[in-house]
Amino acid sequence: MKNILITGGAGFIGSHVVRLFVNKYPDCRIVNLDKLTYAGNLNNLRDIENKPNYTFVRADICDYERMGEIMREYAIDGIIHLAAESHVDRSIKDPFTFARTNVLGTLALLQAAKEYWNGDYEGKRFYHISTDEVYGALEMTHPEGIEPPFTTTASSGEHHLAYGREFFYETTKYDPHSPYSASKASSDHFVRAFHDTYGLPTIVTNCSNNYGPYQFPEKLIPLFINNIRHGKPLPVYGRGENVRDWLYVEDHARAIDVIFHNGRVADTYNIGGFNEWKKIDLIKVIDRTVDRLLGNPEGTSEKLITYVTDRAGHDLRYAIDSTKLKNELGWEPSLQFEEGIEKTVRWYLDNQEWLDNVTSGEYEKYYEKMYGGR
Repeated sequence: MKNILITGGAGFIGSHVVRLFVNKYPDCRIVNLDKLTYAGNLNNLRDIENKPNYTFVRADICDYERMGEIMREYAIDGIIHLAAESHVDRSIKDPFTFARTNVLGTLALLQAAKEYWNGDYEGKRFYHISTDEVYGALEMTHPEGIEPPFTTTASSGEHHLAYGREFFYETTKYDPHSPYSASKASSDHFVRAFHDTYGLPTIVTNCSNNYGPYQFPEKLIPLFINNIRHGKPLPVYGRGENVRDWLYVEDHARAIDVIFHNGRVADTYNIGGFNEWKKIDLIKVIDRTVDRLLGNPEGTSEKLITYVTDRAGHDLRYAIDSTKLKNELGWEPSLQFEEGIEKTVRWYLDNQEWLDNVTSGEYEKYYEKMYGGR
């Protein structure tokens, strides 16, 4: 039996990866390691928690000794490392936590793997999931939108635009602008250094913005769905002109599966949705979708849009090119963006108890701290 450790497996992306691997690979033992901080939620995995090939371990990746114990106890021969602090706004408020978890935690995990595998790297793999934010920002040279150079099944039927001719490639130099992206860039460098120095069989991927079920509602899409439910303002930074590429989370999980099993050691792959959207345009799609599904009069939710002071260092445009992954490993996104948004909105509306549970208590204090008085 192959023993795969997935860190951060109770979080948003991690829970989708755990579910996919548990169901798809019944002969593999999947060990889900999560510290269960604010965004970690075992309710995300109720449907697979009793599967015989699934094990949950609560631990902190920064605890090097404990990481070593887990490697030995479960005879780990594959690691998919998703555990991270990931919200830019939080990194601006508390950069030390991001440095500790994202840099020192990754280093502890790397060292534990190196010590346990002890040079016997046959059949071993350390797969580190990162972000496109490490690349910095692209210029928005065409704010009106132009035809992009690539199209996939996930490309929007009505809104398939690029806002510049430059994209993030695997060869793009790192230029992080926030404490979050700086911490992820540092962790990426450590992963590659462990391959170059010790021969550790590593892979790094950099993904675009994810959306879908089980996302903690500090992120834009679930935050706005939840606010519309309660008739609360929809806080839009600046003018809402910032551009992001959007990837449905289950498509990301499929990409992780393909890369973990078939990707080249010491290589890097970009994972994106081939979907550029200005935030204000995305928000209006969400508004229309929620209004339609709730039976609200057209335009009800759009009236909740409230422009707030832009955050410090807010990058203007991210746009990722996943052509390498598509050409070499045959992966591409499966859902058109409008389909993915529809599925996502329906999930949150059908799972209001989940939303209410994760938005009580400390979440209320956090929300007021982040958006109150802006």
